[in-house]
Amino acid sequence: MKHRFARTRAAVTCVIAAVILTGCSRSAINYQIAESIGTVGLYENNEPVESPQMKADREQREIAESEETAFQEQLDTAQEMADGYFYEEAIKYLEQIEPMENTRERLTEMIDTYNSALEGLTVYEGDVAHLCFPILIEDSGRAFDGDDYSYNYAGTMITTKEFKGILQSLYDNGYILVDIADVAAKTTDERGITIMEKCELKLPPGKKPVIISQDNLNYSSIRNGDGIATALVVEDGMVKARYTDEEGHDLNGDYDLVPILDTFVREHPDFSWRGTKGIVSVSGSEGVFGYNLESTLGNNASQNRDTVSQIAQTLVSDGWKIACAGYNHAYMNEMTTQQLESDIDDWQKEVGELTGSTNILFYPYGGEVAYPSEQLTCLLDKGFEYLCGLWTDQDFLEVNEDYTRQTRRFVDGYTLEYAPNYFTSFFSAASVLDPDR
Repeated sequence: MKHRFARTRAAVTCVIAAVILTGCSRSAINYQIAESIGTVGLYENNEPVESPQMKADREQREIAESEETAFQEQLDTAQEMADGYFYEEAIKYLEQIEPMENTRERLTEMIDTYNSALEGLTVYEGDVAHLCFPILIEDSGRAFDGDDYSYNYAGTMITTKEFKGILQSLYDNGYILVDIADVAAKTTDERGITIMEKCELKLPPGKKPVIISQDNLNYSSIRNGDGIATALVVEDGMVKARYTDEEGHDLNGDYDLVPILDTFVREHPDFSWRGTKGIVSVSGSEGVFGYNLESTLGNNASQNRDTVSQIAQTLVSDGWKIACAGYNHAYMNEMTTQQLESDIDDWQKEVGELTGSTNILFYPYGGEVAYPSEQLTCLLDKGFEYLCGLWTDQDFLEVNEDYTRQTRRFVDGYTLEYAPNYFTSFFSAASVLDPDR
């Protein structure tokens, strides 16, 4: 240290001597001294030391910069809320900020912007579409390799590439994800009478609502190694799909609908109305989310149940809803009342205890019970308020005092290829069709 100080002092002495001989200006002297001791740009005008006034100015400047950074972070937080249409929450958040003289105007402008956006919401009067999807194919080359599974995969499933194209088209065409409870919900009036009523759905101008769901998410029909995910997992607090690549490596990522949609909403928060994602329906007899629940598995069954519960909790906390598809995923319109009651009881006992109770029912294969009927009464008594059938080419919504009935448009490989006109108002089937299909 002593030798280094001596070298620095000698360097400064040499610079001063050279300056005296050449008659340089003070600024030139300062620069050359700063250069010799390694402080160029550190102090004002390259002064060799920081004066008390310079220190005070620096500290004040650092405080101002810190305050500006903190204020900008608050504005960014409010903007994230507004991007997802949480206008009221963003306004309330900003109103709690104590403004400074140099931030008051910007704070007021942001609050005014969100108030204008809130006031600009308009009541949507049209149909509410519900698009339902199967499990997705990640590697079409392995799925469509000509074996006995290929035909089934091609007809009943679509690829991740096709689904991503559909999402982008929906976004570009002004569609926005909504919750089924945004469409209709039970309300209690001043007399204490509770009935189901159609909601006044207010959206930004030009936006159209759409519900997205995935049907019977158990992966039981998938053969590992065919380029298709085989289970859901929770990784770093997010739901991902487990997938085995061509080299046999197990990977967790965006290999099925849930994680793909999650990622799309993170990148396009204005595609989701107030954090809404979609609905996944599950049965039970052939597992849930890729996990067998049969008690004969012993400890593995217990571990699988814990995993299913963790996945379900993560989904729900992230804006997803879970629907019942019956325990056996069988045609409910062909069941007697007793058979239907037993099927639902099994689901609520074996699956509902893990996923949480639900008031949404997806009729397996679209097999709806009669309206009215003993079977319908059974379903209502079991707590179901949203009954979703399956019509491919129409949007149907019927709101009754006790329940809402809605149809789903099922998007699979067969309809994409041979009935593309079913989806013309949502996307161009030709433009999203995977060339490897």
